[in-house]
Amino acid sequence: MTHPAPAPFPFHLLAPPDPLALPLPPAARPADGVRLLRGAVYAVPDGSRPLTVDLWLPDSAAGPVPLIVFVHGGAWRTGLRDDLGPRFRHWRPGPFARLARAGLAVACPDYRLTGEAPHPAQTDDLATALAWLHGRAGDLGVDTSRTVLWGESAGGHLAALTALTQHTRPGTATVTGCVTWYAPTDLAGLAEDCPPGRFDAHDPASFEALLLGGPPADRPDAARDASPVGRVGPEAPPFLLLHGADDTIVPARQSIRLADALRRSGHHPDLRLLTGADHLWVGLSEEGVEECFTRTADFARACAKNGGRG
Repeated sequence: MTHPAPAPFPFHLLAPPDPLALPLPPAARPADGVRLLRGAVYAVPDGSRPLTVDLWLPDSAAGPVPLIVFVHGGAWRTGLRDDLGPRFRHWRPGPFARLARAGLAVACPDYRLTGEAPHPAQTDDLATALAWLHGRAGDLGVDTSRTVLWGESAGGHLAALTALTQHTRPGTATVTGCVTWYAPTDLAGLAEDCPPGRFDAHDPASFEALLLGGPPADRPDAARDASPVGRVGPEAPPFLLLHGADDTIVPARQSIRLADALRRSGHHPDLRLLTGADHLWVGLSEEGVEECFTRTADFARACAKNGGRG
């Protein structure tokens, strides 16, 4: 008696689940009028940890709400996805809860750090996050045709780079505006902008070298590819650029460079250099910090209202 050959193993079952089909996390309510979905998986990169996103949503809304995607800083090397910086950690309710109360959804995604993968993995991850948010828009109650990217420091760099390369791609969220706080924008120009001895473009241990896979001076093509100033085109969305005039970590000249590039392409960026402010808004008054946050929220609302025109 012969026995039938065993069926081949269904190897497709070894693949990770499709993040678009995974159930969303249960909602917490960290503040009145706010739903928080913490740790939704939006991507499972091969050979890496799952990537997750926190979603701060209005508890009730008449229809889909505009979306802010916040990109955390940390020199591309570290950081927490929901951390806006030390000047905001004492806020109660926190900044993202305040935005949700005001009728704006906020997504705070992880991305691969430079200890995991070099450029362009970080912007690839953010592009995947935008596509996932677009695919889950109905479940989340968000309008991804009105999406503003916002980042601080290295996160501002990634937000700008993503806004300039992803904003018109079909089948994903439409980026209608971008906010950067004290962000590097021209990695090839950092040595020129920094005071003598502050930044060595040949240093293989610099944060920029770890991002690029080698020192900027040795990888000029990669430095240009990873610099928002070189990605500006006629279709760039509106930009709000906030930078401390006395920033000792990322020179304010970096934001000026991006503003100049945008103007050369016919845009009208809103560049604000804050006197007395260092990196992370160190040295800025509480009122000044509040003004940076309010100006950002107002810009996001304006981009939502006019669809990114202006």
